[in-house]
Amino acid sequence: MNEEPGTLSRPLPRPTVQPRIERRIERRRLRVHGVVQGVGFRPFVYRLAQELDLCGWVRNDGGGVELEAQGTPGNLSALIARLHGEAPPMARIDRMEAELCLPDPGDRGFTITASQGGEVTTAIGHDSAVCQDCLTELFDPANRRWRYPLINCTHCGPRYTITHGMPYDRVSTSMSMFALCPACSEEYGDARDRRFHAEPNACPVCGPKLSLLEAYGVTVATRDPVADALLRLLCGEIVAVKGLGGFHLMCDARNPEAVARLRERKSRDDKPFAIMVANAASAHHWARLSGADEDLLSCAERPVVLCDKRDSVDAELCGVAPELAWVGLMLPYTPLHYLLFHDFAGRPAGTGWLDRAHDLALVCTSANPGGEPLVIGNREATRRLMGIADAYLMHDREIVVRCDDSVVRSLPAVRAGDSGAQFIRRSRGYTPRALKLAGKGAPVLAFGGLLKNTLCLTRGDEAFLSQHVGDLYSASACQALDEVAEHLKRILALEPAAVAHDLHPDFPSTHAAEALADRLSIPAFAIQHHHAHVAAVQAEHRHCGPIIGLALDGTGLGTDGKAWGGELLQVDGAHFSRLGHLAPLPQPGGDQAAREPWRMAAAVLHRLGRGAEITTRFHAEPAAWRMAELLANGTRCPTTTSLGRWFDAAAGLLGVCNRMGYEGEAAMQLESIATRYGPVLPLTGGWHIDDNGALDLLPLLAHLADARDRKHGAAQFHATLATALEAWVLRAVELQGIRTVALSGGCFLNRLLSRDLARRLSARGLDVLEARQVPPNDGGLALGQAHIARHILSRGET
Repeated sequence: MNEEPGTLSRPLPRPTVQPRIERRIERRRLRVHGVVQGVGFRPFVYRLAQELDLCGWVRNDGGGVELEAQGTPGNLSALIARLHGEAPPMARIDRMEAELCLPDPGDRGFTITASQGGEVTTAIGHDSAVCQDCLTELFDPANRRWRYPLINCTHCGPRYTITHGMPYDRVSTSMSMFALCPACSEEYGDARDRRFHAEPNACPVCGPKLSLLEAYGVTVATRDPVADALLRLLCGEIVAVKGLGGFHLMCDARNPEAVARLRERKSRDDKPFAIMVANAASAHHWARLSGADEDLLSCAERPVVLCDKRDSVDAELCGVAPELAWVGLMLPYTPLHYLLFHDFAGRPAGTGWLDRAHDLALVCTSANPGGEPLVIGNREATRRLMGIADAYLMHDREIVVRCDDSVVRSLPAVRAGDSGAQFIRRSRGYTPRALKLAGKGAPVLAFGGLLKNTLCLTRGDEAFLSQHVGDLYSASACQALDEVAEHLKRILALEPAAVAHDLHPDFPSTHAAEALADRLSIPAFAIQHHHAHVAAVQAEHRHCGPIIGLALDGTGLGTDGKAWGGELLQVDGAHFSRLGHLAPLPQPGGDQAAREPWRMAAAVLHRLGRGAEITTRFHAEPAAWRMAELLANGTRCPTTTSLGRWFDAAAGLLGVCNRMGYEGEAAMQLESIATRYGPVLPLTGGWHIDDNGALDLLPLLAHLADARDRKHGAAQFHATLATALEAWVLRAVELQGIRTVALSGGCFLNRLLSRDLARRLSARGLDVLEARQVPPNDGGLALGQAHIARHILSRGET
């Protein structure tokens, strides 16, 4: 280029060279504790690492999930935040530990590595109902899992009930015998797939198979076991159907002959049956559902939900829930359950049919001879259910752990943080979910009581309540208790430092606890029954310090060797004092009085000086003629302070129930009648409290003895009882200066009583604690026993 005259020549500027900026790389090791195995957590971590451009690895170990991640500090911080905020639906993160470690310049990519052993501080996930994504595949004719009865993924299906031990890998489950086919193996290894590292993954090619057996155990030659099973149900047969935690006995709930036959074969008398229906839309035909009821029915845990029944139940489902104001409803939770309803609907493609109401209603009850443990094995089913089931619909995936259905009912929250539900039975879907305790302590294994037995094993600041074991009246039930104890210890890899049991020396649970204590050379603590009831509520709410406890139930051995059951206590850790009790009633005939309410009514008449009326009032009872004499002489008439027996006496006096076919029948019928009648005013002067703190309900029962309207009488009994208990508690609060009150014991399963009393006490400014995460009945007893035993150990009082 030529320059213009008079200008100076300048060199062209050199291009600016930007300095190279090195990205700062960090590596962090994270340990995640909680329910993080068997819930899709490792695949979740893998996908986050891909999105955040991180390298490293993730694996299961005894403590939960361990991982190392390498990348920029910002991306590592984002990983931690998203682990907390976007965890899989079945996961629960209790805590996370992070530490810096040296970066690895040669690390490329992110991998899921083999599981490690080590000290177990994590937990297996609970079983969960089949998820919406799996249902979409199940009812898609073009999908390779169309109508496959064991479909599952990382978001749903069995966990606890198929697992032998930790860490949670396929080899530790009953799926270890089923090798993955190429298609399933590809899903298992694809981080973008919903079945990435889903341990129970299977399909019709490689997974467990379905079969239908005749009553005598011979396999039916059929191409479609589900369709044939449904046909048998609609023809009035009883079919044993394999579920997640055991078999169900099913029959057509609309067929009264089938329902009656099931009752007769199972020796179930009038105890209510649960009903399985297709969906919430179908449930509305049978019950008046609240929003809370619908949420409970549809939740992933799929419990049986006690709902206010409509008249259509008694009219169309004769014999299912006689004489009660509620009915137990449940929705399908396994793919096999859904297939029965799908067949009834005509096998439509897609999931639209799940939103419509359907007529099919199936009785769905635990498959076990009366009083025996739940049946879980295929051969066991054909042996133990012979004479009960007409056919068996089963698959060959082994159930490792028996786990009965949970039972709940909605109950309005009284205080912030309370759930809107109350457990009657806490089992499948919730076990082995840990309960957080107020602090860490030595491991304790508590063995519960005689009825509705559960066990509880503590670890650090967690308590693991077992599934429902049941009443320990048979040798097989006692064997099941031992099996559950061993399984709890195995999956938590923990040996207890002490055991706890009920004060009663003759309970099988006491014998089992003492035997284990001898074997391990550890202390065994006998815990008073009602002390444990109150302590269970304390433990659940992590309440520290003294508390007023109201423990109301059927019976429990007292420290004086007598039967207690209506107790006002002050509880402070390992110690309690008895502030008051219900006035004692004689039990003519001893334990027989707990099964025949007319006897407790006779005891009240005797106390009223009206013993001469016993024979005429209860002339249909063969023993009535000598009851007045027994009561007058005190022969075979041990006394009890049990509120349960006052309920029985009221039911007997009102003519509601003279003899019970199942535990609590009289009280449940009394509550049902009162619920239907509606609110009434309490009886003025219906009780009195003496100087020693004893609450006497005799004036109320005297009024009921002359009541002409049993419906009004039932309602007035509940209203007056709640008012009397309120006055009793307020007296103790004033004397002791303690304003926190725990309500516990089986009588608080009475929704009228629990709701009314909690409302009254809260209105008085008291902090009312109720059992919400565990049942208030003996199903929660083990938690209270463990809580007290930990206090004893911490104070060195062994």
